[in-house]
Amino acid sequence: MTDKPIALVTGAGRRRVGQAVARHLAQQGYALAIHYRTARQEAEQFCHECQLGGIPATAFAADLADLGQTERLAKAVFDHFGRIDVLVHCASRWQACALEHLTAEAIVGDWNIHAGSALLLGKHVGLAMTRQAQGGCIVFLGDWAIVRPYRDYPSYLASKGAIPTITRLLAVELGTRHPKVRVNAILPGPVLPPEEMTQEQIHQLEKSTLVGRVGSADEVAQAVVFFLTNAFLTGVCLPLDGGRTIYAGA
Repeated sequence: MTDKPIALVTGAGRRRVGQAVARHLAQQGYALAIHYRTARQEAEQFCHECQLGGIPATAFAADLADLGQTERLAKAVFDHFGRIDVLVHCASRWQACALEHLTAEAIVGDWNIHAGSALLLGKHVGLAMTRQAQGGCIVFLGDWAIVRPYRDYPSYLASKGAIPTITRLLAVELGTRHPKVRVNAILPGPVLPPEEMTQEQIHQLEKSTLVGRVGSADEVAQAVVFFLTNAFLTGVCLPLDGGRTIYAGA
């Protein structure tokens, strides 16, 4: 148990967006529940670093493609910390698949990881927040490209497309139960390009934004902190895309 507020961050095992969010929340004084799927060693190392800095942090494993494990994750964090003040759902998978090769298994897997787990975690964590005097805040990560889909990611984009609806419906469901429970979403653009991307591909990404560059994980984390600190925001889906949503490119 700790007197610090508790933040559950999914997909925070590796040094990508989720872990950047967790680092920023630690700087804001949150104790951390770090979710990972397979990156146990990296997640535990990150927790150890936090603990050395005086930040309580514990790693929790779950495969969010299995909604039973998603529910057990919420319970495990509550059992360990006694409450959750912030949920930031960063866990994601991004796998190319031509429409001709799309399978039922891929659809279900992507749906569970992105949409199903968001709704279930939002339900369990959000309802618990309504029983807390201080309420709580939930932030989901979607994707800017749901408004201008690119090719070869049909299952990914379809499942990410549910995030704005889940955000708004949970903002209403939970906010009408407790006015201090808020739900928002960030819709990132090109952030942390995949390691296999060539320099030419990265250059094309940079040209596709109005700011002339790709975004950083820290900029996503800054947007999360903004949502947490502005108590008049709920049901908002914020594009964080360097203008890519409105700009068709050169």
